[in-house]
Amino acid sequence: MSNQINIPRPKKFSFLDTVNGHGWSDLLPFYFDEGTGRLHYVFRIEKSGKPVAANIKDDGKTIIIETDCADTDIDDVAQTVRHIMRFDDDLDDFYSTIKKDDAFAWVQKASAGRLLRSHTVFEDLVKTMCTTNCSWALTKNMTTNLVEKLGEPAANGKRAFPTPEALANVSVDFFRDEIRAGYRSPYFAELAEAVAGGKLDLESWLVSDLPTAELKKEMKKVKGIGDYAADNLLKLLGRYDGLALDSWLRAGFYKKHNREKACADKKIEKHYKKFGKWRGLAIWCDMAGDRS
Repeated sequence: MSNQINIPRPKKFSFLDTVNGHGWSDLLPFYFDEGTGRLHYVFRIEKSGKPVAANIKDDGKTIIIETDCADTDIDDVAQTVRHIMRFDDDLDDFYSTIKKDDAFAWVQKASAGRLLRSHTVFEDLVKTMCTTNCSWALTKNMTTNLVEKLGEPAANGKRAFPTPEALANVSVDFFRDEIRAGYRSPYFAELAEAVAGGKLDLESWLVSDLPTAELKKEMKKVKGIGDYAADNLLKLLGRYDGLALDSWLRAGFYKKHNREKACADKKIEKHYKKFGKWRGLAIWCDMAGDRS
């Protein structure tokens, strides 16, 4: 790595809870080395489009980034790390909302609540589509195939997530046979073509002024995106109105709050209603459990 970048860490921030607070650290081009405490990631520089690798660690006071980027790209790398680690998310209102509930005391104590995200909304959206209606093992397999078969390598040989253009240049059969994407194959092809062709600007969702309900409607216009996927992606945009219920969250709720018996989603929704616009983050922290 040719450069080292030091970024002051936010006051209310937990590196490990951010890395482990969301399954993305288990999906390429992320890789978390528990032995060294380093988060590895490969992403593209905005200006040049070149992939660069970064090793990210926390020394308790500073976030240290070791990277193979050029000197002219240091600011871009620093900003990308701020983005994926959610440095600028203000969770004070969330902490105030959960303050009276003893079950969430660990969250504020640990400065938890940030959910790791990718460099682009496109990457997050495709990964979210890879989580629908399948096991986590299959999700990992699909994302690994996407990165290894279509991603461009950085200087260290590790590959970035493929661009919309790279996905648009392969066939539906390629997604089905090589990526093992199953029913998602035509959805990937259509999404990639729309983004690469400029018909769909996913990155604008990060700064959209639309109310959450309206933005969710826009998301659901993308084939393969239903309520769960839209709510999950909204969390990565900093909007936590939706619960993003999946089999893991439902099973956790049944075990923790319903004597291990299945129940209607309405009961789960009622349980977290008191958390208002933070209910999606509240259920995630509740099911993740006390890691303090």
